Amino acid sequence: MHDPASPGAGRYAPSPSGDLHLGNLRTAILAWLLARQEGLHFVMRIEDLDRVRPGAAEQQLADLKSLGLDWDATPGEDPQRHDHVLRQSTRLTAYDAAVQKLQDAGLLYECYCTRREILGATSAPHGIPGSYPGTCRNLSDTERKSRREIRPPALRLRAEISEFTVQDMFAGEYTGAVDDVVVRRNDGTYAYNLAVVVDDHYQGVTQVVRGDDLLSSAPRQAYLAALLGYEPPHYAHVPLALNTEGKRLAKRDGAVTLRQLRDAGFAESDILEWIRTSIPIPDAPQFPKSAQDFLEYFDPKAMSSKPWIITNPLDL
Repeated sequence: MHDPASPGAGRYAPSPSGDLHLGNLRTAILAWLLARQEGLHFVMRIEDLDRVRPGAAEQQLADLKSLGLDWDATPGEDPQRHDHVLRQSTRLTAYDAAVQKLQDAGLLYECYCTRREILGATSAPHGIPGSYPGTCRNLSDTERKSRREIRPPALRLRAEISEFTVQDMFAGEYTGAVDDVVVRRNDGTYAYNLAVVVDDHYQGVTQVVRGDDLLSSAPRQAYLAALLGYEPPHYAHVPLALNTEGKRLAKRDGAVTLRQLRDAGFAESDILEWIRTSIPIPDAPQFPKSAQDFLEYFDPKAMSSKPWIITNPLDL
């Protein structure tokens, strides 16, 4: 476990499904800046339980390093470990233990619903969009046995509250819905909501910086952390980078990754300049060579609360 005497940590935790785009890189830099300014450790995690593209993690780490980011060993782990990166695929026994703890407390139940059934229930007149309606919550032993013969069950949290409040650096006190989230899928894969909570605690994470599209999931994760006996982290949900249609960046938007932009003739200093002006950090050097050049000048209170609209990366 992490050292309780450590100052805490911020983190960045990409999924290795492809190259990081400009929005991902901007969020990583903001997470690094906020942690370093507060004197926290900064740790890196690869969330590789799902959607893994060979070589993607290595490319992501190389891109982050090329922009000047550095990170620390997880507190309590071997500081000589070569890359100081935690990979979720090595953490299955920790997730086993967390699920067992919840199960022993009577806080889990088997769920046999398909995605289509859940979507149908939550789209009904009295359904809550995005929340599980509790279909399998109170099945009898006979009903569970019958359904188990059709398909293996997922495991869901038996939430005892309907909402939870978290503290966010930019949104302030935020209260959001809590429902019976999946902690282990029916194929045996541990769900993101469980893994991220267990790993944040293990890595000593006290500050979570990520895109503001994930703000609504923070109360669920903080509540789960509390059930496991962990202190929930403080959050800082930052604006996303969007295209001109107000949607997340995608391949159709042209050159949006570091590799694509390099191929188009741009240097890291160009990309850092775009990110500098988007935040903004007006007093930092123009066309900086490294994100390290932002540290002295970054002021989170002056950060834009609006999305970064990218009209065309090649025209920035």
